[in-house]
Amino acid sequence: MHPLRTSSSTEPLIECVPNFSTADPAVVDSLVATIESARDGVSVLHRTSDPDHARSVITFAGPALPVRDAAIRVVPKAAELIDLRTHHGVHPRIGATDVVPFVPLRGYSHAQAAALAHEAGVTIHRTTGIPIFFYEFAALAPHRSNLADIRRGGLSPDLGGPAPHPTAGATVVGARRFLIAYNIDLNTPDVSVAKSIAHAIRERDGGLPAVKALGLFLAERGCAQVSMNLVNHHVTGIDAVTAAVEREAARHGVRIRGTELIGLRPDQVLESLKISLGAR
Repeated sequence: MHPLRTSSSTEPLIECVPNFSTADPAVVDSLVATIESARDGVSVLHRTSDPDHARSVITFAGPALPVRDAAIRVVPKAAELIDLRTHHGVHPRIGATDVVPFVPLRGYSHAQAAALAHEAGVTIHRTTGIPIFFYEFAALAPHRSNLADIRRGGLSPDLGGPAPHPTAGATVVGARRFLIAYNIDLNTPDVSVAKSIAHAIRERDGGLPAVKALGLFLAERGCAQVSMNLVNHHVTGIDAVTAAVEREAARHGVRIRGTELIGLRPDQVLESLKISLGAR
């Protein structure tokens, strides 16, 4: 991945972290190329894929409007290359491009990022026919802000629908704070243990604040996994959630086998932006 190109010290900068329902390296290569060709000033900072999840996360950043345009271009490309009818990943998803979050980095408020998300969502729907949900700061009503609630169903899209696109499903577009996607593999194949740990540590069930968690089985690794989103790392960070999983795992007689970060931590994003932000 090449570093972010130099931008004006006053130019608003934003990050976008779309999640795609594929782990095919050739497809991800094409998506990365589409992002990088959108408009000058956008750089892909990171990509990660997982075959059990059948999911890839691409992190890119740059000036706000070029980043918006890159998102608008990559969703149709994903719809062209990914067919949900053949998708078998364990991670919850509703679309070929499942979620497109915009994260302010410099000179942009969450309200402005939400407006950017609305612009992107309207254009994506108009050009592809894919139904669009808006979430987090871009949600059009408070009860529609939670991504997990959208995935569970029962809500009509904000644009299009109610039926999903036949091959590309629907896409959730929004604006949010920095999020840390963090997974912990356990030294057991028993997914019920991972689900029990996820239940114990996630906020909605009385666990750690700002933590979302699922228990999954990874066939290729032959183990259970606690898959987490730390939606406010200032409230609950990696060290705290790792300790909590370790305690809960011990109650079940199992141990942590390994950990992985999906995408970049906030400090890693900012480090990647030093060429733009440093010495100014």
